[in-house]
This record gives sequence, structure tokens and C-alpha cells, in this order.
Amino acid sequence: MLQGKPLTANDKYSFDHPLIGSQDEWEIFLKSILADAKQLAALIEELPENRLRTDFTDKKYGNYYRDFYDVIEQTQYHLGQIVILKKLV
Repeated sequence: MLQGKPLTANDKYSFDHPLIGSQDEWEIFLKSILADAKQLAALIEELPENRLRTDFTDKKYGNYYRDFYDVIEQTQYHLGQIVILKKLV
């Protein structure tokens, strides 16, 4: 949506990811995630502030601000889970 394309994400694909079987595959995956995060940050920075309170594609998805906030909150939640798992291992 931020790139001018329609929203095509679907929850049913949330866990569709091939297994990571090596350190090289893990590092490639991490680079991909970091590149996506940088791209998202750049797109958010370019978004006009007055657009933050407008609906994100459809009223049922809330506004841009709330969706960005939710992504950050969800990321923090999962990072906390990772920290706990690392401590247990």
C-alpha cells in the first residue's frame, strides 16, 4: 500500500516460511528482514503526516498511525519472547 500497490497480505500465509537449515540461510534471512525494515522505515518517513489519521486501505483496518503502532508493538512483544527463549537455552 505504501508503494502504491494494493494490499494483498493474508493471515493464512503468516506461517508459510521454509525451514532454515544452515547458518548461511539464517544470515540471508536476517539480511532480508533488515532490508525490509529499512524500506518500511523509509516509506513511513515519506508519508505525509496528515495521512497518518486516514484509513489504511479500508476502514476495517484502522488508520495508518494505529497500524504502524501495532507493528512496532507486535515486534517488541516477539523480541521479548526471543530474549526469554535465549535465556532458557
